[in-house]
Amino acid sequence: MTTVQPPPTPPTATRPRTVARTGLYAVLAANAAVVTLLAVQAGFASNALVVLGRFAGLYAALLMAFQLLLVARLPWLDRRIGMDRLTNWHRWTGFGLLWTLVGHVVFLTFGYAESSSTGPVDQLVDLAGTVEGVLRAVVAFGLVLVVGGVSARWARRRLAYETWHFLHLYTYVAVVLAFTHQVAVGTTFTASPAATAYWYGLWGVALGSLVLGRAVLPLWRNRRHRLRVEKVVPESDDVVSVYITGRDLDRLPARAGQFFLWRFLTRDRWWQANPFSLSAAPDGTRLRLTAKAAGDGSAGLRHLEPGTRVFAEGPYGAFTAMHRTRPDSLLIAGGVGVTPIRALLEEIDGHAVVIHRVGGERDAVLHDELRDLAVAKGAELHLVTGPPVPDRLAPRELAALVPDIADRDVFLCGPPAMMKAVLDTLRELDVPKHQIHFERFSLAG
Repeated sequence: MTTVQPPPTPPTATRPRTVARTGLYAVLAANAAVVTLLAVQAGFASNALVVLGRFAGLYAALLMAFQLLLVARLPWLDRRIGMDRLTNWHRWTGFGLLWTLVGHVVFLTFGYAESSSTGPVDQLVDLAGTVEGVLRAVVAFGLVLVVGGVSARWARRRLAYETWHFLHLYTYVAVVLAFTHQVAVGTTFTASPAATAYWYGLWGVALGSLVLGRAVLPLWRNRRHRLRVEKVVPESDDVVSVYITGRDLDRLPARAGQFFLWRFLTRDRWWQANPFSLSAAPDGTRLRLTAKAAGDGSAGLRHLEPGTRVFAEGPYGAFTAMHRTRPDSLLIAGGVGVTPIRALLEEIDGHAVVIHRVGGERDAVLHDELRDLAVAKGAELHLVTGPPVPDRLAPRELAALVPDIADRDVFLCGPPAMMKAVLDTLRELDVPKHQIHFERFSLAG
């Protein structure tokens, strides 16, 4: 079988993640400058509180549009930054949006109340009842408050993902209401043809990016490739590999280390989307995922029938050789986190050291494949077993296994607690931050 892979990615001093991050910051800063300029050109109200409220509202609209861009899953951004980091930025941008909206409501309400000599509550009620678009804005503000509340860590931990996700969808309702409010009463929006064109263009790009990344691309790719389950192979009592075939898979832009959101179109599973990494480098004829039974979604993989239709969103993720900065690599896997590591070992060039951390040898999924790949590529393979305490990957132990660790790129994937411990170890060993590559796949959904 001929493996179809991208050419080896040489180490580079130009870091794709830095380029993409700088580009995003520059776009946000440039738009903030444009918003400020348009607001100044529109003129100021006599009341300072009203002026502050209008500026807060304009920046809130900009942050809302930026949030849509962060979760649009555009391939160029995702390959360079990763869905986990983009999702995290989306979360923090959301809190910035929340506070700018609070400022918008509070400053305007108190500002207009001061001008009319009425109480803030009476003023807000009067605005909602008499000014077109204000009631819609109040509803949007309430929705953002609810979404912000359930996104706080203490609330997020207490909600099932499906519940949190359902509530989070109301953000899109808030976006529509906020936009119609801006069109109806936004002084800056209607101040000049340039301002109107700018805001329509901003929202058009943001919403267009969302539709393109979240709907158009997935639908087009699935229509083109027509994915189906080829076979299901048990790897152990609780781990299975699913082989998937389709049309023109050599044109699917997937790389080792990436993942898809998989939907298996059976009667009881079509509505579930689960993030699973590729456990083998794409070869142009089939894709393979390997998963451990950790819930109903992953446990049900064992019972899939050959021929089952598959709807896959992706590929996603920046956990690829594209981000290499050094000639040699260290690949560290914990448990079933070995799946993207095994795929990376297949693609990556240069000398590699692979460390697979498991509780016992029976937990070493895909170990035979790792061993054969290591022999074929001249890589070192270490199977580290035992309980988490004492830590077998503490600084002294890891430095003994890989004396030149600071001169290697480090690719890390495993359970959250293990990843945190290893990241602490890498910092103690003075491994430069830009040489450490990881993704938290729990954010993928």
